Formats: sequence, C-alpha cells, structure tokens
Amino acid sequence: MEKLILERLNDKLQLIDEFYATIEKFDRIAVFRHEKPDYDAFGSQLGMETFIKDNWPNKEVISVGDNHVSLTGKCFPVMQTYEDSWFEKDFLAIILDLSNMDRISDERASKATFTIKIDHHPLVEHFGDIEIVDETMSAAAELIASIFFLKEDKYKISKETAEYLYKGIVGDSGRFLFESTTAHTFLIAQKLLEAGVDLSRVYHEIYDNDKTELLVRTYILKHYKVTPHGVAYYVLTDKLLKKFHLQPIQGKENVNIFAHFTGINAWLSITEDKKKGNWRVSIRSAGTPIDKLAEQYGGGGHAQASATKFKTRKEVKDFINALDSLFE
Repeated sequence: MEKLILERLNDKLQLIDEFYATIEKFDRIAVFRHEKPDYDAFGSQLGMETFIKDNWPNKEVISVGDNHVSLTGKCFPVMQTYEDSWFEKDFLAIILDLSNMDRISDERASKATFTIKIDHHPLVEHFGDIEIVDETMSAAAELIASIFFLKEDKYKISKETAEYLYKGIVGDSGRFLFESTTAHTFLIAQKLLEAGVDLSRVYHEIYDNDKTELLVRTYILKHYKVTPHGVAYYVLTDKLLKKFHLQPIQGKENVNIFAHFTGINAWLSITEDKKKGNWRVSIRSAGTPIDKLAEQYGGGGHAQASATKFKTRKEVKDFINALDSLFE
C-alpha cells in the first residue's frame, strides 16, 4: 500500500473498514449512480460492480440506471434492466458519484436494507448509512480506486475494474488538466496502469468519433461567440440537434473545444432540450472557480466544471453576462 494513499484516506479508515465489512454481510448488492451518466458515473459504477464480483464471486451484484446515447456501447456496456421483484428482498445499495437523491439513476435504491454512499462532490445531502465523501478527489473513481488500493494486499483489482476506473478519472479530471488533479491522482492512475489498463484501447474508445462529428465541430467553429472578457460559447437549438442527429445530452460533448486558448477564461455549451422545455448549460473554466455562480443560478458542480439549466434564452443571456463579469 502506498503511503500517499494512506495519508489521503487517514480520516476515513474506519468508514472504509465498515464499507468492506458491509459488503461481506450482504449476498445481494445493487450499484447506483446519477442519471444522465458521464464517464465518472459509469466508470465508478461498473468498476465497483466488477471489483465485488471478482472478490466475492458468490454474491449477486447488479448495476442499474439509464444508458447514454453515445457512451453506451462505445466505452461502456449496455445497461441491463431488472424487474421490481429483484428489489423486494434484502439488498445493499452502493450509491456512487451522487450528491443529492433527486438525481439517482433508479429510485428503487430507496428500497435498500442498507446504503453506502461514495462521492467526490461537495456535500449537499446525507443519504447513506455509511458515507465516504472527499471533494478533493478529481473523480469518484479516484476515491473508489483509493479505497480498493488501500486493501490491495487482500483484494484483487482486475484489468476490467482498472479500466473502468481509469475512464472515470480521465473523464472527470479533464484528461488530468483540471486543478482537481493532484499527485495522488497521478499515483492512482499509475497503479491502475500497473493493474493492466490498455491505454491505447481505452483512449480510442473515449476519443474516436464518427466522421459526422466533423460537421458539428465545423458549425461550432463558424458560429461561436466570445464575450468582452473572454467567455466563449456556442448554442445548439433543437433545429440544429435534429440536423446533426444529436440528443440534447450530447450538446456538451464539444464544450472543451475552447480550452487552452489565450484570452479564453471560461467556455460553455448551450443546448436546447425542447422536450423538457429548457436550455442545458455546461460550464468550464481555465482557473477561476465557477461553481458558486452556477449554484446561484440553480446549478452546481466543481470549481472548473459545472452545469445549470434555464427556461428561457433571456435567462441564459443573463447568466453569460454574470459569468463574463467574473473576469473584469
């Protein structure tokens, strides 16, 4: 076990012992995460599932939740569905990468006999019998991998588990570029690579795109706007989404097209979700924290990666002006 991992988890050692003891007690375990999953949600969930199956092969372990229009079938397997009857017997719920229950991937988590929460978001809501939360981690997957490596002398960490967790860390750390990335993040990445991650294949799965993606990027580069103080953004209306055969959740996939340009301080995607009657806004920052502003406008997230949504374009405009004022 690495000294740095022990130091980072030192105040959570009792909770982690309780985590392992609780897994030992339950024969049936369901792993949950937030709806509209991203790399970290999927990677954390499936990494946890495979880890438990590898080390307790006689336990019944399932992952539940919605699929993703582009990540499912590309980077992660299609989610299986389970009848309500599965949740009528005693089971342990492990809920990952989730700060508040209104975004749970499957509401049947409420039927659990016992609940474990593992998360890296700022604390919003208590909902676990055991809660392991560390908002200094770049990703929930980093925290989960740390918990696994803490006991690596006792438990197996397979290549499959390592690859799921690695994808989660890459996704939520912005390829190790966000300020949430630390020496500990790189140590965990190293240990996951040592566990067998096929780096070339993993990155192909994450970053390879259909050539039609060029049309979307071409449109964005021709139509993006920049505010006086360096906030870059693009807008995808419902009409454009249909033209490019995109779902609203995919609108943010090119948000980092503006990263690493001098004079661009923050950047965002603005996507119309006509079915839900709102505009989805994903926000990124080169350094200045934007999470508090997002919270003021009904959203939230991390210092350099947050999101919110609005009912009207005027509300979106007001938010852009407020964001621009951060850089005056």
